[in-house]
Amino acid sequence: MLGPILSSRTGRHLQRYNQGYRLVVGCIPYRIHGPRIEDIQVLLITSQKNANMMFPKGGWELDENIELAASRETLEEAGVRGLLGKKLGEWTFKSKTQEKFHKGSVFPLLVTEELDIWPEKDLRRRIWMTVREAKEACNQSWMREALEAFICQVTRATEDRTIAPFGSALCRTSSNYR
Repeated sequence: MLGPILSSRTGRHLQRYNQGYRLVVGCIPYRIHGPRIEDIQVLLITSQKNANMMFPKGGWELDENIELAASRETLEEAGVRGLLGKKLGEWTFKSKTQEKFHKGSVFPLLVTEELDIWPEKDLRRRIWMTVREAKEACNQSWMREALEAFICQVTRATEDRTIAPFGSALCRTSSNYR
């Protein structure tokens, strides 16, 4: 369980690497207001450097397990806590600012608490939007793929068939996601 976090971690001295790839973790924070796909909202945040929308993510450090790192990054960047679900997958992507590659793991996070004050509140905006809006707003292809995996997981987890038609159209075979 994450206690109060007053500031974000900084530096790379505890950063995990694997075969030259920086390991990053993040979450797709979400809430559900009803049985239809339109009733699912996901939380996106702005980049620190510009208005680009993304899901919260950051470095996985040596002194924490992957689940703790994902929850910590989401709390630091988006100011939410919740119930972490099963890992959606792992994606390799190129850094937007450096000539380096990262491996990113993403988890769904059912939001149970939205904080008024969090470490990066003054650096980012957070915006709740529908899945369809998020797919349009997110400009990183690997994050759009993670969103597709999220919809597939939610579709399989629900018994309500009103979500399934949208989800099944997005679902790919599990071999597309590591």
